[in-house]
Parts: sequence; C-alpha cells; structure tokens
Amino acid sequence: MKNAALSFVACLAVVFGVASMLADAPKPKHINRAIELLEQGQPIYYTGSHSGTEGTYEQGVKDAQTYADYISYDMEHAPFDVKGLADYMRGLVAGGPTKSGHRTPAVIVNVPVNGTDEATVRANAWMFQQVLATGVHGVLLTHADTPGAVRAFVEAVRFPIHKQGVGHGINEGRRGVHGAPTAAKIWGISEQEYWDKADAWPLNPDGELLLGLKLEDKYALANAEENLKVPGIAFAEWGPGDMALSLGVRGPNAENDPRMQAARAKVFAACKGNKIFFLNTMNPRNVIDMIKEGVMIGPASPQAAEIGRKYTKRQMPY
Repeated sequence: MKNAALSFVACLAVVFGVASMLADAPKPKHINRAIELLEQGQPIYYTGSHSGTEGTYEQGVKDAQTYADYISYDMEHAPFDVKGLADYMRGLVAGGPTKSGHRTPAVIVNVPVNGTDEATVRANAWMFQQVLATGVHGVLLTHADTPGAVRAFVEAVRFPIHKQGVGHGINEGRRGVHGAPTAAKIWGISEQEYWDKADAWPLNPDGELLLGLKLEDKYALANAEENLKVPGIAFAEWGPGDMALSLGVRGPNAENDPRMQAARAKVFAACKGNKIFFLNTMNPRNVIDMIKEGVMIGPASPQAAEIGRKYTKRQMPY
C-alpha cells in the first residue's frame, strides 16, 4: 500500500511537472518567427547556402534547431526540387519545435523566376504555387527589374480572398486553393486557417508570409523606388554579387567601388522611403554598425547573430 501511494505521488509530480513546463513554454504570437521578431523591432539573422544540400528530411530534422531566425532555401541556383523541399519541411516539423516555441524555423525560398517583366513572372507563377504548397513562410523574387513584375509576383502569391492593397497598386490574388491542405499540415493549422494566414505581411497584419525582392542589377536599380511602392513587399536587398557584374565592377574589393556604394545607397533609400526592411550581409565586426544604420535582415554566422541579439537585448529564446 505504501509503495502504491508513493507511485501515485510520483505520477502526480510528473503530471504537475509537465504542466508547469507547458505553462512556462514560449507562446508564439505568429507562425512565422521572423515576422514576430520584426514586429518587435528586432533585427533578424538567417542562414542558408547555394549548395542545394538542404532538400532531405534528415537535413530538415537537423536544421529545426538552427541558431538562425530563418532559413534561406536556394532554388535559384540549386535544383528546382519541390519534392526535396517538401521532405525538408516535414523534417523541420519532426525536429521541432524551436526553443522559441515555434513549430519550425521560418523558411524563405529563392525561386528561379527572374522578375525581368510582368509577362515572365505570370508565365512562371506556377513555381511560386508549388513552393508555397510545401508550407514555406516566404518567397524572394530574383532580379526584380520592373514594377509590373513585382505586381505579378505579389498577386501570384496571394489568395483572392485577401483585399488589402487591392485597387491601390495591385489587383486581387491569383493563387489557387489546392496547395493549402499540405501547407496547412506543416503549419499545424486547419485549411481554413491557412487561407486566412497565408498572406503577405505587413500588408496584411495577420499574414504569415514574407515577400522579398532582389534588386540586384542595373535594371532593378533604375526602378528601385517604383518597385518598392508595390504593396505586399516586406524586404529587399541589393545583391552585391550580381549588382557588381551588372555594373561591370570586378575585383576582390568590388563593394567599395563608388558605383557599388551608390547602388547600395539608392536601394537602401528606396527601402526607407517605402518602409521596407533592408537586407545586407553582417559579420561579427560590423553587425552593430549595420543595426545602427538601420539594417534589419542579414545572413549572419552564429557569432554575428549572438553579438547583434545582445546589442538589441533580444528576449525571444534562440
């Protein structure tokens, strides 16, 4: 009888212990961790590669506990392998949740659609739809050269039920419904909830998708201000590698060339003018200066991210 009583007490201790842990666990306000941090005014740090090695379930399990606030998943220069991406997303779920309590880290995909003009983007919009159906949390349009291309991009990603911005620079969304069930499973919500949440933030304050632009050549540079006026875009970068090639700048110190510095300044100013977050590479030596300048997004090593988080007094667990 005494042993039974002790066992009962032990069981109660376990139950209350688990309940206490659940009560103390972080309670995310967004599915997309990156959006939650940006809403708090916190810079965000990402990791990723152009190797194309991400696309396995096993790698997803491993990356679920990444130090980064989001994962940049490359399909621009790596293979356009939607099955691999879907496997990776399932792996992230299996390896989660994150220390911050989010089901997975956010994943933003570089899709191999160049925004050279509106017709090109509309003809290739199926790529956005297939990528979003895997449950990712954002998309980057590469070589975003013209406002028409940017409009077509935003419309391709949005469901037609969302009306923010419609008639004020964009038309209604063109995304189809049939990818929603698989994406909803990754997000851990119902299909109906996914329809409501899978929209461009901050245009839709309740949205969970981050849409970005690579203004990475002289054509995009010429239209930087107009491109960033299109509703639905959350962030942009100046793509120094491709920008240098486009401007004919070569050499190991290309970013210091006056033409390159002028390009960066123009894209940054267009971001500030349109309340768009600016993305720039960060390292341990310059991350604090970047934050002071107003850079809010950047690829960063664990060391650089740690320095930045301490400087801004980050509260969210990571």
